[in-house]
Amino acid sequence: MSTQLAASNPKGAAATPADLTIDDVRAAAQRIAGAVVNTPMMHSITLSQITGADIWLKFENLQFTAAYKERGALNALLQLTEEQRARGVIAASAGNHSQGLSYHGTRLGVPVTIVMPKPTPTVKVMQTESVGGKVLLEGETFDEAYAYARKLEVELGLTFVHPFDDPHVAAGAGTVALEMLAVKPDLDCIVTPIGGGGLISGMATVAKAANPDMQVVGVQAALFPSMFDKIKGASLPCGGDTLAEGIAVKVPGDFTSKVIAERVDDILLVDEPALEKAVALLLQIEKTVVEGAGAAGLAAVLSNPSRFAGKTIGLVLCGGNIDTRLLANVLLRDLARQGRLARLRITLQDRPGALFRVMRLFDEHNVNIIEIYHQRIFTTLPAKGLITDIECEARDAEQVERLVEGLRANGYSVQLVELG
Repeated sequence: MSTQLAASNPKGAAATPADLTIDDVRAAAQRIAGAVVNTPMMHSITLSQITGADIWLKFENLQFTAAYKERGALNALLQLTEEQRARGVIAASAGNHSQGLSYHGTRLGVPVTIVMPKPTPTVKVMQTESVGGKVLLEGETFDEAYAYARKLEVELGLTFVHPFDDPHVAAGAGTVALEMLAVKPDLDCIVTPIGGGGLISGMATVAKAANPDMQVVGVQAALFPSMFDKIKGASLPCGGDTLAEGIAVKVPGDFTSKVIAERVDDILLVDEPALEKAVALLLQIEKTVVEGAGAAGLAAVLSNPSRFAGKTIGLVLCGGNIDTRLLANVLLRDLARQGRLARLRITLQDRPGALFRVMRLFDEHNVNIIEIYHQRIFTTLPAKGLITDIECEARDAEQVERLVEGLRANGYSVQLVELG
């Protein structure tokens, strides 16, 4: 039995849903009170109008490390023995768990070691180190980093703190739901992202204790349906480049999957465009930055309007750690999907004044040109022909359509380049 399991869960790997109760979550809430932010729970009038449901948002992206992960990490740390505290803890993580554990471990005087895969972006290493964690880079994948962390756990006598598959970590995460129901006790449904399953295990425990009829719905990225597969007996492929990397877990927890099977009503999958749209909406409407995983709940509601219509829904914005360049890309792609940004591919003759005449049509339709790309060589056109891609900005998709009609009326071959 590992040091961590002996400390935090007497049943070790045989943990069952009975090891996570509403009393455990209430005890966790008392234990971590004052050390984590009781984040706002607010009604979103505009998102309610858009979705046709009554939307309430829990802003866990406002924690100090910008994610709910602090709650479970702190609850686990506070239940270590004095000897375990002195030796220190270790974890494998390249995400929010590493920052939450490092921040609170350092605050409590507990040495924290985090093993990350070698390809981990430098910014994540720096963020973890900035809150006191000691980062070791090992392996090319998370699985290799995880195996090395478990090896060091034994060799150095450290305590391993799992990011999700532990009753104490799940109980700490469940305090999110306690705070939500304190503000809005009559929720019909809580929609929660699922990675390894720690957050939804804790939240479902609270929800079902408060009201057995309250629906608890989990959400996974369609590219990483690991818990969906395990609970529903499916065999969908798992892997890819998802915006919701915070819930991109290939192997869900053993303990958490038992809790989910017992206490969660359903699991939905959301595609990448839905995640991008949800991130953009939360920034544009609520003026709040969330990562892909943090927007998964809203993405599920937007993608399943009839399922949630008319219900009072609680959504957890579980994290806000997103790369700024990635966020910029998401916002620009959202503008393209709305038709406010467009790329027009126009076939021209390579003659003086050809581009000028096209520019006059853009001016007539009051469409702003952002970028122009000429292609003379790598085309199937005759030597005197060229392809011009023009990126432009308009008020809406209808204005772009009128411009395209005008170009075609003047004899130009125009193709609207679709966003993949």
